[in-house]
Amino acid sequence: MELTFASYNIHKAVGLDGRRDPDRILAILREIDADVIVLQETDRRFGRREAVLPPRLIAAQTPWHLVPLAMTADGIGWHGNSMLVKQGIEVVSAEPVPLPAIEPRGAIAAELRVRGRRLRVVGMHLDLSGLRRRRQLRAVLAHLAGCPQAAPAVLMGDFNEWATRAGALREFGGGWHVLAPGRSYPAPRPIAQLDRIVASAEWRILHAGVHRSLLAARGSDHLPVFARLALRPGD
Repeated sequence: MELTFASYNIHKAVGLDGRRDPDRILAILREIDADVIVLQETDRRFGRREAVLPPRLIAAQTPWHLVPLAMTADGIGWHGNSMLVKQGIEVVSAEPVPLPAIEPRGAIAAELRVRGRRLRVVGMHLDLSGLRRRRQLRAVLAHLAGCPQAAPAVLMGDFNEWATRAGALREFGGGWHVLAPGRSYPAPRPIAQLDRIVASAEWRILHAGVHRSLLAARGSDHLPVFARLALRPGD
């Protein structure tokens, strides 16, 4: 079974031209056409924390449906983290993963069923502090370890980690594929690999990269990253 996973920090749908344009973000997501997408900065940070990607637009303009994780009546995520899955992918369960933090940070986890096979996906937006990033990744890994049944897992998001191999990435042991799809920040001239995808050992890595297009170059301050993964037989 092959699936494409993607992560995108949409910067509250405000592009480099200063315009908030949810239609542009949805067009970029259609370009990527991933099976599972995690997004960061999808809700406004203050007030009613409304979604910057209205659910009605997602339903009308895309082949995805929202994983139910809204922390407010007007939002679509948990501390700005949201998840989209293609129609036909069953959401078995979904929940927030509280992270140790001073500023609002969070992660989201969903158990999905695809063609009869279970898998877990975690989306996250980690702290600017290296020490807190490590603690946050420990919290995510502890959450997965505490799940009642083991399942193939994919972790994605804006890790805010400038190191390519060290730093918070040391929290992943030998049982994980820590992918560096490419430089994704800042979008006009990317120099940092802040956006990451990490897959458990059950997955075979087919391809990973940064999505580059004319729309993506100005849609956010980050570029989207993606990975095409295949589950090994019997996993």
